[in-house]
Amino acid sequence: MYNEKVMEHFENPRNVGEIAEADGVGQVGNPVCGDIMRISIKVKDDRIQDIKFKTFGCGAAIATSSMVTELVKGKTLDEALAISNRTVADALGGLPPVKMHCSNLAADALHLAIDDYRRRHGQGDGTDASVKDKVAAGSDEDKCPGCCGKIGRAVAEGPRPAE
Repeated sequence: MYNEKVMEHFENPRNVGEIAEADGVGQVGNPVCGDIMRISIKVKDDRIQDIKFKTFGCGAAIATSSMVTELVKGKTLDEALAISNRTVADALGGLPPVKMHCSNLAADALHLAIDDYRRRHGQGDGTDASVKDKVAAGSDEDKCPGCCGKIGRAVAEGPRPAE
């Protein structure tokens, strides 16, 4: 079902954990489906200096979380925002169609972490319509066969450091 690259990222995930005093945090998921992802970022000079993830979910959810962290470390925020679900799946050498929703979650958590960073640093109010609309709307590939169709993304705000 999964190719070798997906299995490698599942069995040996990169950048697992949480960044203390993160500059931005994004969390997405669906408890009904069972996949919940939280990504935290540290930003310096408009570049993602560090990124970590915590994921509760299937092998594809863990692999896509790991891959998205590898894809964006060192990139500018705008470059990271260009990462899509397709980018993540392609970087892993593909995912089974029934698991494509996992790559959507990973990219969405990243985009929400960037939106959170920008809000915290006065570069927006945390309501970036393009990010929030994309996350809420999903895509045609954004269906979880294990639950009731489109994933109902729950966006949870994590603890905020003193500002």
